[in-house]
Amino acid sequence: MKLTSLFSGSSGNCILFENEGVKLLIDAGVSARGVVCALEELGVNPAEIDGILITHEHDDHIKGAGILSRKLDLPIYANPATLHASLSKLGKMKESNLRTFDTNEAFEINGTEILPFPISHDAKDPVGYSFSNGKDRAVIATDTGIITEDIFSHLRGAKCALVESNHDIQMLKNGPYPAYLKKRILGEHGHISNYTAALLCKDLIESGTEQIILGHLSRHNNTPLIAVNTVCGYLENNNMLRGKDYTLNVALHDRISETMEV
Repeated sequence: MKLTSLFSGSSGNCILFENEGVKLLIDAGVSARGVVCALEELGVNPAEIDGILITHEHDDHIKGAGILSRKLDLPIYANPATLHASLSKLGKMKESNLRTFDTNEAFEINGTEILPFPISHDAKDPVGYSFSNGKDRAVIATDTGIITEDIFSHLRGAKCALVESNHDIQMLKNGPYPAYLKKRILGEHGHISNYTAALLCKDLIESGTEQIILGHLSRHNNTPLIAVNTVCGYLENNNMLRGKDYTLNVALHDRISETMEV
């Protein structure tokens, strides 16, 4: 299985998941042209994509989904609440390309098992995704204000995990955002900080995770260097060394990031 972040952050999110027999996009929050160009840059034929999995209905996750579906005749997968909240933004869609699933119930696409699980964000019914090839798992969980035991139960033991590391707390508190937006981001239905991501990564590594991608970094309240230094510094203080005990990369805002493979 492979995970490649094509775009990540509040300006747009799109991740490519690949397994034997299947290629899926998780979200499409940039223009359809941007997604197609990124796939072609990777050497992936856009016509080979099997569908788009939607995490939630915010624009930075679905902006290009409707156009991509029409252009490439792709099915869009979402739970009923998310799909209902997305319809006005997706535009005219083929009924056959609107596929629903139930959160916490696994389903299969071309032999890959996919388990959508609930996360904590200010959307209708937001989810993360756990992918299994029958032996190993890869998991995606961004846009969550907290990591509950239930959320962690879906992350635990995954060989590869793409998790949120949205902001540096002091940068956010001292930055230009209005008070209401700072409160939203720091709340239980907002986004997790670099420090919370560090705590999560420690637990992940202890549970068997070998590869970690930090995603959804804020343009204004974070930098890749600060995120990496915060997470890796905390892990080093807990006797976990990057390159020895785990591999860590960052999903970048506007370009393809390094592929993680299990």
